[in-house]
Amino acid sequence: MGIAIKAENLGKQYRLGSKVQREDSLARSLFSAALTPVRNFRKYKSLYSFGKDETSADILWALRDVSFDIREGELVGIIGHNGAGKSTLLKILSRITQPSTGSITIKGRISSLLEVGTGFHPELTGRENVYLNGTILGMRKREVDRKFDEIVQFSEVEKFLDTPVKRYSSGMRVRLAFAVAAHLEPEIMIVDEVLAVGDSTFQKKCIDKMQDVGQRGSTVLFVSHSMPAITRMCERVIMLKSGTVLMDGTAHEVVSAYLQGERDNTAEKVYADGAGPGDEALRLRRVRIITDHGLVTEALDIRRSFAIEVEYDVLEPGSVLMPTFAIWNNEGVNVCVAVDQDQNWRRVPRGKGRYRSRGTIPGNLLSEGMFTVNVTMWTLQPARKMRYHVTDVVAFQIIDTFDGDSARGDWKGDLPGVIRPMLAWQTEFEPEKN
Repeated sequence: MGIAIKAENLGKQYRLGSKVQREDSLARSLFSAALTPVRNFRKYKSLYSFGKDETSADILWALRDVSFDIREGELVGIIGHNGAGKSTLLKILSRITQPSTGSITIKGRISSLLEVGTGFHPELTGRENVYLNGTILGMRKREVDRKFDEIVQFSEVEKFLDTPVKRYSSGMRVRLAFAVAAHLEPEIMIVDEVLAVGDSTFQKKCIDKMQDVGQRGSTVLFVSHSMPAITRMCERVIMLKSGTVLMDGTAHEVVSAYLQGERDNTAEKVYADGAGPGDEALRLRRVRIITDHGLVTEALDIRRSFAIEVEYDVLEPGSVLMPTFAIWNNEGVNVCVAVDQDQNWRRVPRGKGRYRSRGTIPGNLLSEGMFTVNVTMWTLQPARKMRYHVTDVVAFQIIDTFDGDSARGDWKGDLPGVIRPMLAWQTEFEPEKN
């Protein structure tokens, strides 16, 4: 396939506003008022004239030296923290604003949904706005006529179709706006975080629609702070930071790096004596992720087993304990909760000392991705009581190392789902009888 979007050294500058100085006398105020037209003209001119001083304190680079190629039919996610430059990039791609530096080449018709109800007139009805918005996006009236019923059915606002849009909720507006944009059948579709306005059912419907658009050979650029939506829909993700491309790769790699950057967790957490969670009778000492060779690491081969080890000090004897841990994935899903079932210590009171409880996770079970661990300690006797509960205490990443071959044979790439077990397969063959 050819290149749908080619960006070379894109940059966008903005000039920050400055505080207006207040005069301290009537004469100065009158003199300042007389100069206001000249100052306003210079200020307006300075907004678009930056000169050679690119490091001035009042100049902001929203984007700088951004380069990438997006092929036809790719579904690409764009992520980053607020202020990273995502919306500025989309506005340049949508030709709403011009870049300050660099160039961009776009092949094909673009459909953009950057803000809720962009191009909608509040006094017009939903029906009238479908035609108005469709025309703005480049559709002919005949094309809108042909797709009108599909648009209305997708938006689920048929009951309010002849009601002025000013009476719509923000969710209803985004439903109708997305329905029009999605049925344009563009070569390139650009969607910003506006889908966050809709409910979860509608968000899923929109993601399915964008996947359908991608399967038809169109290119989709999707900006979102929802990592589940990004990983579900996109094969490739570009991460921006401070206006530059920090990472460009597979959805799994980039989203994992993004989430890891938000956490301080490592594969091991050690507490100083007496400083761990717990009480005067029991204290958490250490939590760590260890491989089947006993190494502490946060990068684990999907093929191999590993263990989560919880170390704790029993300071007062006589309690029956139940160590547990929970594994959460990067989509906020509780993958599992594991309860200590060591028969040597089940229902046995613990004496004073240090204990290490280890739960082993078999290889070829968890899917690729980033995971965090919560640990909890329960006392079952003499009374049922939670002694401590620590969230996100350590983190680890399951990876397919691709060392000569994929863990799934001929399959190359991510597979959706919380788990990715290696199942036993058997194929029976019956030859055709003559």
